[in-house]
Order: sequence, then structure tokens, then C-alpha cells
Amino acid sequence: MARPVTLFTGQWADLPLEELAPKAKSFGYDGLELACWGDHFDIKQAANDPGYCEKQRAILSKNGLNCWAISAHLQGQNVLDNLDRRNKSIHVGPDFGGDYEKIREWSIRVMKLAPLAAKNMGVGVVNGFTGSSIWHLLFPFPPQDQTLIDDGYKLFAERWNPIFDEFDKHGIKFGLEVHPTEIAYDYYTAQRALEAVNRRPAFGLNMDPSHFIPQLLDPAIFVRDFADRIYHVHVKDSVVSRDGRAGIYGSYLSFGDYRRGWDFRSPGHGEVNFEELIRALNDIGYQGPLSVEWEDSGMDREHGAREAAEFVRRIDFKPSGLAFDAAFQKS
Repeated sequence: MARPVTLFTGQWADLPLEELAPKAKSFGYDGLELACWGDHFDIKQAANDPGYCEKQRAILSKNGLNCWAISAHLQGQNVLDNLDRRNKSIHVGPDFGGDYEKIREWSIRVMKLAPLAAKNMGVGVVNGFTGSSIWHLLFPFPPQDQTLIDDGYKLFAERWNPIFDEFDKHGIKFGLEVHPTEIAYDYYTAQRALEAVNRRPAFGLNMDPSHFIPQLLDPAIFVRDFADRIYHVHVKDSVVSRDGRAGIYGSYLSFGDYRRGWDFRSPGHGEVNFEELIRALNDIGYQGPLSVEWEDSGMDREHGAREAAEFVRRIDFKPSGLAFDAAFQKS
């Protein structure tokens, strides 16, 4: 299949792009999905100086790599969250001390610049998170107050529609990674998030099947049902523990703790049915990148990234151009 295989650089932001790019090429990747932190991609610089984008492109080109998407997960998260010290820890802008609203205001400004930055870089998709002001209402006790949920989706539209206006202005799409702690974390919340902004074309989805497995969701069904909104695809795996002790809510245990009820795995080492996912992507005509978001606390990342590139090429196949039983039919 001609779909490019890329590596999301978020988990490699400790390495300068000049060092990561040749590694990624040696691992077998066609390109990089550049994270908007570390020195991989600076949204403000890219929006204000096309020469900066030329410089980043040159690093990729020198190593035989391309770029089809950039990712602003950390900036987007702080737009809608109820901010606390955790959000301060992922803030990649100026030091505002404990002034969380200044962090939010900065994040909103940067997300409004993201589509121009993407345009200057020559890519059509910005992936990321939205955050959520209602994630803490996940479990319905005390008994759910539906108006609080309604208000959360109204606030999402209020905060993000002005950002999406900028995406429309520059002809760029935003792909929300459907993910716990986001305004859309499963099937029905994805529907509701789309409805909250009147299904405007600027807002779509970055499909990551690893977040569906612990929720007992079928990634292939999701792809087919949201066919017009699959703007980008991550390749990542996950596994659920069924040892009778581990809870699906995670027990406040960090990723990588063997006691967790579920955890991420390198592609092919978990429970995602990638063959069915590829068939679904073929059904909807998705031709964008298959981007490895490599997360596996129990495996060396260079070993994992190289193996993951080989895995994606092995599982990706093109749809048939001919019905298998066509040869039996009389002309």
C-alpha cells in the first residue's frame, strides 16, 4: 500500500530534530509527525517566519523524510481543561508561575496560530487534544446533573470555535485524538463533540485504536461510522490485564506499572486487531499516513520504533480492485 509510514516525535522530544531524523530514516520511516515541543516544531516561529519551516523541512529532506502532519497535543490540552499543577507541567510556553489563566490564554493564542504554521510547513492536518472541563464527571455519582454535561459541550464550542475559524481561514484540519481526558473519549462523546460545533469540517479525528481497547470499543466500527472525520491515524497498541486485581480505571498507578489494569504496547504486542482496522481504512478510502505513536514502558524505544515500522508495512495492504468471484461469472 502506498500509505506513508511516519513516526510521531512526541516521545522523542528529548532529542534534537537533527539527531532524530537520521535515526527515523534508519528505522525505516517515510516521514515524521512533528510534535510542537522540544525543538521539533515551534508553532509561533512557523506562523511568523516561513523561513523557519524551510529550515525544518530541509532537515527532513536531507534525511529522505517528509511531513504530513504536526501535533499540538500539549497546547490544546490547556485550552479546555480545569487547570492544575499537572497542566503546568505540560505547558511549553513562557513561565507564568501559578497563573493558570495566563497559561490558558497563551495556549489559545498558540492554537489560533497553529493552522498558519501548518500551512507554512506545507501540511494539511494539525493533530492534538482539546482538553475537557467535564472529564471529572465521568462517573455518575453523585448522581449526574445533565446540565453540567451540556454546559461542558457548550464551553467546548465557545473555546474552540474561534480556533476552528482560523483553521477554516487557512484550509487546515484539526484532528482530535479520541482519548481519555478529552471532550471526546469514546464513540458517543465523539458524536456529541461533533454536534457541539455543528460538524464543521475543520474539526475531525485522529484515530488511535489503543485508547479503544480498555474501553471495549471496536476501532474498525468507529472508523466506518466516522468515515468523513478520520483525518489522521496513529498506530499504537494496548493490552488489558485480567488478573482479578487490576481495575480498568488504573488504580492511580502510572503507566508501566505491572499492576495496572491496562497499558500501552508497541504495535503488534497488544490486543488491537490491526487487520480489521486496515480493512476499515480501506473501506473509507483513507490514504493518509499511518503514524506510529510509540509508547511501551517495557521495551527499548529504538528497538520498538524499528520493529513498529516493519510491522506497519507488513499489516498495510491495498483493497482488492476485483471481486474474488468475478472470474466465475459469465460475460
